[in-house]
Amino acid sequence: QVQLVESGGGSVQSGGSLKLSCAFSGFTSDTYCMSWFRQGPGKEREGVASIDTDGSTNYTDSVNGRFTISQDNAKNTLYLQMSSLKPEDTAMYYCAALRNDYCSPRYYAMDYWGKGTLVTISS
Repeated sequence: QVQLVESGGGSVQSGGSLKLSCAFSGFTSDTYCMSWFRQGPGKEREGVASIDTDGSTNYTDSVNGRFTISQDNAKNTLYLQMSSLKPEDTAMYYCAALRNDYCSPRYYAMDYWGKGTLVTISS
């Protein structure tokens, strides 16, 4: 059974940092690419970052240079290091997995989703 469980959300001030984690089970990262998505209050879900099975990464423009997606295959955990946070980064953050070598922040038809972790950035 596939499971994805996010953690690490919280409340920080603008300019601060947070590191989100997504512990996954039921599949391996050599056959599933993974992505982070977010949905802010009153906004549509937005792709944030993705990592392919070969470790290649992609970011949406608004977070490029501030966020870093990575994974620890030994721990079956996906991460999202977020720095220079802004109030507009406030959102529920979700990790997701797709049985494919390649993912994109613009591709939403993922196979599995976590339930999310809330990030709140105050000005």
